[in-house]
Amino acid sequence: MFGLEPERIRAIVDELRGRLSAESRLGSRFKADGLSLEGDGTLIFEAEVDGVAQKKLALEIAAAMPDVVAIVDRVRVKPASPMGDAEIRARLRREYAEDPALASLNVEEIRGGHRETISRSPDAHGDVDYEVVDGVVTLNGAVPGLTVKRYIGLLAWWVPGSRDVINGVVAGDDDEDSADRIAEAIRLALEKDPYIDAAQVKIGVRNRTVRLTGYLPSDDQRRMAENDAWYTFGVDEVVNEIEVGP
Repeated sequence: MFGLEPERIRAIVDELRGRLSAESRLGSRFKADGLSLEGDGTLIFEAEVDGVAQKKLALEIAAAMPDVVAIVDRVRVKPASPMGDAEIRARLRREYAEDPALASLNVEEIRGGHRETISRSPDAHGDVDYEVVDGVVTLNGAVPGLTVKRYIGLLAWWVPGSRDVINGVVAGDDDEDSADRIAEAIRLALEKDPYIDAAQVKIGVRNRTVRLTGYLPSDDQRRMAENDAWYTFGVDEVVNEIEVGP
C-alpha cells in the first residue's frame, strides 16, 4: 500500500470516528480531539480519556481500521489529581530513590536536556532515566528483567498527575514473557498497593487478558485493583469479576 487518496483518507477517518462514538465502554464524555491520517497510513490520534482502559480500547479500535499501518499515540489519561511536571518529577525522584526494590539501579532524571543523578549503586545491575513533559512520563534504560521494568512503570502510573507512561526500558529477558510472569507482576502491584488487600484477589492471565476474581470491601478498591492490572506493561484486556463484600 502506498499513497492513500484524499477521499479514502476522509472515509477512513469518518468511519473511525463512528466506531469510537459507538463504543459505550469509552464513556459518554469521550471525544477524539484530533484524528489525522497521512497518505502512508500513519494515524495521528489525539484525545483525553478517563483511564488507561479507555486509552487501550481506543487505540485497539484505531489499529483495527483498514489501511492504518501505524499510530502516533497522543491519547492522554485525565489525571487523578492535576500536577505540574515539577511535582511529578519530585514524586518520581522520591519513589525511585527510596524504593528498596530499585536499590541496585542507577537512576537519572532528564530535565531540559540536562541529566541529574538521583541514585547510584556501587554494584548496579541496571540503569534507568525518566523525563516528564506535559504530564507524560518517558522511561528509558536497561534492567535485568521484566518484573523490574513493569514495577518502574507502575510507580510512574501511580503518580496522580501522570497523563501517560511511555515505558521504553529494555529488559534482559524480554523474550521470555508469559502469562505467569504477567500474573506475577500484577500480584506484586496489588501487594505494593497500600489500599488493597491483595490476599483477597485471584489473578488469571491468558493471551495478555487478565481476569480478576475474589472479594474486596468497596467499589473504590475494586476499581483500584483493576487499574493496577491495566497499569502493568503487556496487558491488553482486564476482566474485572471482583465482588464487593466482606
